Amino acid sequence: MSQLANPIWLLLLPLPWLLRRFLPTWKDRRVALRVPFLDRLSRFGGADLGAGASASAPAHAQWILGLLVWCLLVLAMARPIWLENPVTRERPMRDLLVAVDLSGSMETEDFTDDAGRTVDRLTAVKQVVGAFLDRREDDRVGLIVFGSAAFVQVPFTEDREVVRVLLDETRVRMAGPRTMLGDAIGLAITLFERSELEERMLILLTDGNDTGSRVPPRQAAEIARDKGVVIHTIAVGDPEAAGEEALDTVALNALAETTGGRAFQATDRGELEAIHEELDRITPRRVDVWSHRPQRDLFVWPLSAAFLISLAFHGWAARPNRLRERGGRS
Repeated sequence: MSQLANPIWLLLLPLPWLLRRFLPTWKDRRVALRVPFLDRLSRFGGADLGAGASASAPAHAQWILGLLVWCLLVLAMARPIWLENPVTRERPMRDLLVAVDLSGSMETEDFTDDAGRTVDRLTAVKQVVGAFLDRREDDRVGLIVFGSAAFVQVPFTEDREVVRVLLDETRVRMAGPRTMLGDAIGLAITLFERSELEERMLILLTDGNDTGSRVPPRQAAEIARDKGVVIHTIAVGDPEAAGEEALDTVALNALAETTGGRAFQATDRGELEAIHEELDRITPRRVDVWSHRPQRDLFVWPLSAAFLISLAFHGWAARPNRLRERGGRS
């Protein structure tokens, strides 16, 4: 589809007519010489000038061609463009970060895999979280693993396959045997500070309690709230466990409540899958639809046509003079 980018220039189209209509005709005043024997002089020169010489008005063709050139120039100034078909893209509006506990207690075999076999907690988490991430096609996804320290396994990316592969490569105790919840939240905040997206969500999966983070989990959650980060916590495993492997559901509930998130608890694979389905429901699709129509400038065509017409006309008008010059030389 074609259109004019600057149609205001079309107001100049009637300018030549207005000038011709309202301005006085220009006359070239010259000193005239009256020659009584003009007829004999004309016969001697080989030309028939008639009874006398007079100034001739511009040819009708010249006026029409001049008007055509003017219209083409005005059209070029109006900048015609050709609009291509719209190009639409959808950009994510949410950064989703998953933090997975790799402490020693995650090797406890009290969950089942997708085939129904008994497996450790981390294996079940990897399968369920991997399927959950595959459904988050409208989010940028990142992955943090934590134990005695927290590490960025995958920075934010739209390539969910990369996240899935690097999640599968995680192992129990890979980040140390302890559980540093507060440090994991602090690292997540650092990642989110580099994000330009409006919505930021952290899913924290753990089966234990904080064992000495440099930043207390509650304080880290307050900072996350101030940064606009919503934390959803998932407590994995037996809530009746004691000792260092005790599941601190009270602290996890407080983390979620502080940031406006939800706290969940999963004691088996079925509950874990139900939690991620609920997360899908409460965090619906959020994308920014961006549409662009590529355009091509067409002003070069009327501009070139005006130049060629003007060049051809002046070349044709100069032709009699060239013929007279050749005749004089011969």
